[in-house]
Parts: sequence; C-alpha cells; structure tokens
Amino acid sequence: MWIMLAVLLVFITLWLALIMPARSTKAQRAPFCGRTHAHRGLFLADQSVPENSLAAFRAAAEAGYGVELDVQLTRDKQVVVFHDDDLKHACDVDARVDAYSLEELKSLSLFGTGERVPLFSEVLGVIDCRIPIIVELKSGGDWKTLCQKTLELLSAYKGDYCVESFHPMLVRWFYLHAPQILRGQLSEAARYSRKGMPLYQAILMSRLFTNILTHPQFIAYRVGPKCLSVRICEWMGAMRVTWTARPTDDHAKLTHQNDAIIFEHYRPDTHF
Repeated sequence: MWIMLAVLLVFITLWLALIMPARSTKAQRAPFCGRTHAHRGLFLADQSVPENSLAAFRAAAEAGYGVELDVQLTRDKQVVVFHDDDLKHACDVDARVDAYSLEELKSLSLFGTGERVPLFSEVLGVIDCRIPIIVELKSGGDWKTLCQKTLELLSAYKGDYCVESFHPMLVRWFYLHAPQILRGQLSEAARYSRKGMPLYQAILMSRLFTNILTHPQFIAYRVGPKCLSVRICEWMGAMRVTWTARPTDDHAKLTHQNDAIIFEHYRPDTHF
C-alpha cells in the first residue's frame, strides 16, 4: 500500500512539474484580459473583407477589438501576415508561402479582392498602438529566423502585444530570448491535432506536457471542454484564452470560463 501511494505521489508530482505555467504580472495581462479579440482581424464570412488583411485589421481597430493574427516568412525572409502554409485557399495558387518572394506575393489577390498579403510592419502601422495584438507564429519553414525577425519588429513597436504558437519550440525560443514578452501555448484536444502529427505528440501537446520546456504564461485552448491538465494549469495561474468563438457558441459561458476570447463572424462587446 505504501509503495503504491509513493508511486502515485511521484506520478502526481511529475505531472504537475511538466504542466506548471510561468508567472505573469498584472501589467502583462491587463491589455488582454476581459477583452474580445477578432480572429485574423474583423473579416467577413464571405471574405469580401478578407482575413488577415489590412482592411480587416483597420476595421477591428476602429471597432475597439483586440486582434489575433498569424505571421510567417516569405522566400526572401520578409515577415508577412498570413495563416495557411500554402496559398491555395486564399490566393488560388498551389504553392507554399515561403516559396514566394514578397514582390511575388504582392502580385496576388486575397480571395479575389483588392487586398494583398500584408507585411507585418504594415499591419502594425495600421493598428498604430490602438488595440492589443495576439501574434501567432507559424512553425513551417525557417522558424528561428521568423522568431528573430518578429522580435525585431515587435521591439520597435510601442503598442500592446503578446506571442503564441502551437509549436513548443517557438514558445521556448521566446522564453529564452525575450522572457519579458507575454507568451502562450496554443493547444487543443488530441483528436484535432493528431490529423497533422503522430498520436503521441498530439497527446503530449494537448496535455501540456511540453510546458516544462516552454514555460507559457497563458494557454490558448480551442473552444470546447478542457482536459484536466489544462484546468489544473489554469488553476496554477495560467491566463485563460479561448479560440475561436463563433455565433453558435455560448458567449456568456465563455466569458465566465476565460480571461480573453478570440472570436469570428459575430460582434460581441469589446470588453467583458
């Protein structure tokens, strides 16, 4: 019996050590807590105002929402705001984003509109410190250079921002190189993640067992039930962020369960 209790205690201690978040200050959390953040900007469902476009970010800033956006590199190592690894969905081109130079990308239309793939610096200029920004770094390609160049741009920006990624090593990079920036681990149930990775990796990431390397200060978790590891991590002090809330979700419930909400396709209050 005592041996079993000792083994159980060791298991629980190890589990807690693996998922323990890092501390954040009230000042770090303040720009994001109690706010709603437009997913990829305030874009329209029919993409007449496209996602991750200057028009979508301008609309979000004018409405007073925070924004969530995605950054990655072009072939010539320019930081652009774009979600998918490839251009098929948004630009009807069967190629990866990092296979194109910035000049080549600028010749493409976003969803058949007059909007183009924007530089991250252009987005920062449009937002102009008016609203907080949640920056998701994409893990495809040369992610170390992406981290370095994104940090350079953010360091020169005077507004409020934080960073997040699905890939634990990108979160760890900011823990090592820019610990003063609020950082978060994106996560979701393993049944979603396993579509693009081995099952064991999906389980490790969904249960936040990589926190021991990344030391995230917030967990951005997909809308839906949270596993025990996520709930305990939040209980230990991680800021609670959820994505992506849609009109069919119970917004009042989400505001009760989370500190910040990333939404799309409806217009919630800017603060809660």
